[in-house]
Amino acid sequence: SGKMQFVVTAIEADGAGLWQKRFDETKARLEKDGLLDPARKRVLPRFPRTVAVITSAEGAALRDVLAVIARRNPGVHVAVIPAAVQGEAATESLVAALDRLARWVHGGVSWRGDAMPAPEVLIIGRGGGSREDLWAFNEEAVARAVARSAIPVISAVGHETDFTICDFVADVRAPTPSAAAEILVESKDELERRLADGARHLRLVGERARLRWRN
Repeated sequence: SGKMQFVVTAIEADGAGLWQKRFDETKARLEKDGLLDPARKRVLPRFPRTVAVITSAEGAALRDVLAVIARRNPGVHVAVIPAAVQGEAATESLVAALDRLARWVHGGVSWRGDAMPAPEVLIIGRGGGSREDLWAFNEEAVARAVARSAIPVISAVGHETDFTICDFVADVRAPTPSAAAEILVESKDELERRLADGARHLRLVGERARLRWRN
């Protein structure tokens, strides 16, 4: 005659089919609103001076991005806007970080109140993890906030085999956070080599022109 009572405080979907259904429904709504249209994609700046990064302040993804940018061109400024990238608070935290960036770009003052130049491009993402760990980047609120960005966005979530809704809405998808930094920041050494090659070519052209003029 014993009795037991359960109080349900949270329910989570189990099984790949339910997760995929939610993914597909979100993607379909965004596509209907034109947010997945390739015509919306913007070109990344060729030589950005300031790059915004939205990710966890303690994650390996941020360390990787900073290391790549410092190696390729230490003159590029990196503005880190920290956000939770997994868990119940992640969606709200990512949207809040994107909103802070938007106010900075439109208002000219950083979210910290300093005078750092407004970023010209954004990297948003995180390192690898389970489907549940990455799910915040499939949330519609995050996708719409990315779509509202006033500056081009590179989505770099997980590993090469991971795809999220954020990837489809962003202007460029990078397979990893490190790859995003590689795509965005050109090697200073390579740029200097090309400039030197160009200068040598111009000198040769000038010398040939003078010889033809003398003759």
